[in-house]
Amino acid sequence: MTFSAEDFARALEAHDYTFQLGSTVRGTVVAFASDGATVDIGGKSAAFLPTREAAVRAVNSLEGVIELGQDYDFEVIRDQDADGQVLLSIRRIKVKQLWASLAQRAEQGAIVEARVTGHNKGGVTVDVEGLRGFVPRSHLASTYESLEDWLGQKITLGFLEINPANNKLVMSQRLAARSRVMGQLALGQLVTGTVASLKPFGAFVDFEGITGLLHIKQISKTYIDSLSTVLRVGQPITAVVVALDSDRNRISLSTKVLEKYPGEFLKEPDTLIADAENRVADVGQLLAASEA
Repeated sequence: MTFSAEDFARALEAHDYTFQLGSTVRGTVVAFASDGATVDIGGKSAAFLPTREAAVRAVNSLEGVIELGQDYDFEVIRDQDADGQVLLSIRRIKVKQLWASLAQRAEQGAIVEARVTGHNKGGVTVDVEGLRGFVPRSHLASTYESLEDWLGQKITLGFLEINPANNKLVMSQRLAARSRVMGQLALGQLVTGTVASLKPFGAFVDFEGITGLLHIKQISKTYIDSLSTVLRVGQPITAVVVALDSDRNRISLSTKVLEKYPGEFLKEPDTLIADAENRVADVGQLLAASEA
């Protein structure tokens, strides 16, 4: 029994080709047009991929993005119209894959590079591999006079919040800096920074773009009643790393361990800091021994 061209046409006509909205189909790029590409997905008429749906980032041309004669996976973004044509997207598939990849990297504590694309009163917007992210002002590691000065800069970021359902991607430059520095810090290491704020329980010290806590009990071997009588915001300070908690991103600092006698930091802080390099070696050995 032979199968003629007419038989094939009738069989094709009888076959019900339906492409459900949101489904994934495999197709072959058969022709380029000024505004997209014609794709063969096996239906009665070819489907169409608009240029805007070809990649995660906006492109003006399909050159170098997809190739003629190649097969790709597409998502159906509009069911068949009156002419039987289906509208397709590669971008939506890639975006879903990117969200999944970023979520996995966030769980692993990874950092990413992103370029600053805009700003508002609350922070800056960034391009994270084609997705729009936001960095709150409080999570920028350094401060410019104007947020506009960040435009065009490439910065390293950690993840604060990922919510694909709401297209919400919140990033932190401070978190990335903290992860980087945390990986380089060691017990007994001397750090130099600036007193960022004073609390009843201690002082937060900024150094290398991150913050450590100098607890009030770690300032001196002598009891301190009021922190404001000892330290001031903006004051330069040198301290020793005495505890690291990578899981909670906490760094504990001490000047007490550098004292030669109780109250030295209160009476002769400049002398203690000037001689800190000579004293820190013994501190490191003590901390290493206590850890062992």
